[in-house]
Amino acid sequence: MAAAVERARDALVGLHNHPANRRGWPATAAEAGLRAARASAALDGAPLPRADGDGVGPVLAGAVRVAEEQGRLLGIWRTSPRQALARLHVLAAADLVGEPELGRPRPGDDLSERLALLTALVTGGTVAPAPVVVAVVHGELLTLEPFGSADGVVARGAARLTAVATGLDPKALAVPEVGHLRRQREYREAAVGFAGGTADGIAAWVRHCCAQWEAGAREGRSIAEAR
Repeated sequence: MAAAVERARDALVGLHNHPANRRGWPATAAEAGLRAARASAALDGAPLPRADGDGVGPVLAGAVRVAEEQGRLLGIWRTSPRQALARLHVLAAADLVGEPELGRPRPGDDLSERLALLTALVTGGTVAPAPVVVAVVHGELLTLEPFGSADGVVARGAARLTAVATGLDPKALAVPEVGHLRRQREYREAAVGFAGGTADGIAAWVRHCCAQWEAGAREGRSIAEAR
C-alpha cells in the first residue's frame, strides 16, 4: 500500500509542475471539474448528454453543481465537514428529492457516530498520508449512504475536497473519477470490500483509489497538454 500511496503523490506533484499549470492552472482545474462531474454522474447511472448539449439529466446536473461549488466549500469542509456534506447533498440532489430531504442525513445513532468520526478525521484527527485519508472519506461515505439519494456524487465530491484540503491535489487538477468509471467493476467491488471493514478490504480499496488518482493525474496532464 505504501508504494501505491507514493505513486499517487508523485503523479500529482508532476501534474502540478506541468508548465501549463504553473500559471494557467485555473483553466485545467475548470475542465478537470467538468470531466469529474460527468464521470461521477455516469458512475451513478446517468446517461451522458448528447453532443448538442441536450439531455442533461438530474444526476449530471447535480454533479455539475457540486463541481462548480467546490472552491466555495473548501473552507467549510476544513472546519465544519458535516455542514459541507449537507451542502453537497443539496447541490447533488436538488432535482431528485423534495426540499425537506435535502441536506438532512438519515436518522440513526450509528450513522451519527460514524459521521462524527469522519468529521474528526477530516479536521485533523489523523496522521495518515493524504491519499489514505482521501480514500477513507470516499469509502466511508459510499458505505454509509448518509442521505439515501445522490450519495455517490456526494462521496466523490467530498473526496475531491479532501484531496485539496490535505494538499494531495491542492489545485484540483486531477480527474480520478474517470479512472473509477473506466474500472467500474473494480471500483464497486473494492467499495464493498472497504465496507466489510477487514484489513485486506480496506487496503484493497486504498490501493484502488491511489491507482485512480495516479490515472487521474494522467487525465489532468492530457488537459494541460491540450492547452
